[in-house]
Amino acid sequence: MRKLLRRGAAAFAAAASLVLMSLNATPAQADSSAIASGMTWTVLAKGTNGTIRVGADSATDAYNGDTAATATLPMLCLRVNGSAVPGGITPDFYAGWARGTVAATPPVLGKSLTSRATADAICAQYYGADWREAEFHDGRYGANLEASGGWSFWAYGYVPDGTRFWTAINDQPANPWN
Repeated sequence: MRKLLRRGAAAFAAAASLVLMSLNATPAQADSSAIASGMTWTVLAKGTNGTIRVGADSATDAYNGDTAATATLPMLCLRVNGSAVPGGITPDFYAGWARGTVAATPPVLGKSLTSRATADAICAQYYGADWREAEFHDGRYGANLEASGGWSFWAYGYVPDGTRFWTAINDQPANPWN
């Protein structure tokens, strides 16, 4: 029994020593195997007239990313064409109107998204030159849709339920390329 307790105490001391060393290390030294993460969104609601609300849910981390860049997920793409707000939707900060159409790409390896330009090019490849990766702040609200919100938006389009999508964010390091 004493031998077992000594082993346990030695293992605990070794683990505590590693923890203390990591607290004094720089982030790169503390975890050199850190994997980049990207923010993901999902379908939140479906409206009438072919509208859909996409956005953050309880799994979304808009500040650090919530999904390792080693994952393969579709990208959420957006084509802004100035579409007027349809009846039944009242845009606000948390659920704006994107003034266009969304679609999802086939699954993409997060590590392949090395920049916003690369992500936009993938959307353009699948849907056309006027498409780009959707961004956290694409929802608009206000009298003339002059204000930009966040966390979710409404748009026309179809995106499969129960799927997560790579979605960009322009003011946080929560993209696979960060």
